[in-house]
Amino acid sequence: MKKLVALILAAVMLLGITSAFAEAEKPTLTLWSIATESDANRPAYEAAIPAVEEALGVKIVMEAFENDSYKTKIKSTSAEELPDIFFTWSGAFCGDFVAANKVYCLDEEFKNYAEQLPEVMLQNSTYDGKHYAVPLTMNIVTLFANMDLLKEAGYDAVPTTYEDLIACCDALVAKGIIPFGCSGNATWCVTEYLEPIIEKTIGYEAMNEIFAGRATWNDPAIAKAVDTFQEMITKGYFDPDGLSLDNDTVKANFIAGKYAFYQNGSWNCGEINDAEGDFQAALFPVMDAEKATYGQVIGGPNDALAVSAASKDPALAAKVAFALGKEICHYGYLAGSGLPAWTPDYDTSAVKPLVADVAKMVSESEGMVLFGDNAMSADPANIYLSYVAKVYGCEIDGAGFIEALTNELQ
Repeated sequence: MKKLVALILAAVMLLGITSAFAEAEKPTLTLWSIATESDANRPAYEAAIPAVEEALGVKIVMEAFENDSYKTKIKSTSAEELPDIFFTWSGAFCGDFVAANKVYCLDEEFKNYAEQLPEVMLQNSTYDGKHYAVPLTMNIVTLFANMDLLKEAGYDAVPTTYEDLIACCDALVAKGIIPFGCSGNATWCVTEYLEPIIEKTIGYEAMNEIFAGRATWNDPAIAKAVDTFQEMITKGYFDPDGLSLDNDTVKANFIAGKYAFYQNGSWNCGEINDAEGDFQAALFPVMDAEKATYGQVIGGPNDALAVSAASKDPALAAKVAFALGKEICHYGYLAGSGLPAWTPDYDTSAVKPLVADVAKMVSESEGMVLFGDNAMSADPANIYLSYVAKVYGCEIDGAGFIEALTNELQ
């Protein structure tokens, strides 16, 4: 019996050593992302990574960073210090890495997935006809509404005109309800309010030209849009504590019933959909009907994965990046943290109602403008965000905003 026990123990030990050795022999790739514990996309990464590890026989080590700190970190990291695979926003944000020769061209591996990625989803990550990033999901700025609070103010539907929205906000304030919540700690959250107001004032085509640097910021209509936003702030439509709150806190406040509206990315659909209460998704109303329409949106295919040109095995990293991209899209879509950039090849019957509503808005959209801080290169984007922060703090008005951006960017 003692010999039998000894043999069993020896076999178990040998199996453990063999398994550990096999694990150590697997190629290990590093991944940077913004999928922190509180991020809406975290579950999609947690589901995708083990699935890809098993399918491709690799080990993926992920390190996640908070949104704003990540933007600073990734821009200042040398090519040699980049991880094998890293999260990036599309547009000029990723374009800066391409121009600096920091990322690996994905054309060769892309051939294996071309039929699964619609061309429209690749437009923001293609540079000079070459593919440099793997699309994950697409998202748009969405006006989320707590219908339980709107009903207290006498509204059964989300206002679709600016005049009705203002009347609704006045009614909410009269009831002691704060209409909007917005994080001042994260300036990109402020752009989620300001950019739709500008777009619905000057139109998506004009706004795209400005972000691309082909048109001037010196437009009185933009100044008017900024003044409109600030008027909403001074009238008490925004939580005054928002200046010092982070986005997670603001979102939690909205879900808990502190605010009637929360305007942010559609990646929040799943979390809001699953919360207790009656929530609806809509778009910010039109400001100037001669230049804009309700169906013009801020957003597009933006979240992506890139491969470092300095990776020890960029071809393998490219293979893993595409596999990860497809699976993150899959799990993210079903969880409600993004609309699919990849053509679904799985059952979508369980897609959440708020996600389906936003998907319908996208299908009916009449024009898109990529998020400003991603549409512009790093230096112009930082200047732009610095003045957006001043707008939210009411440190400059509309005239000061367009004058500053005209002087510093054009």
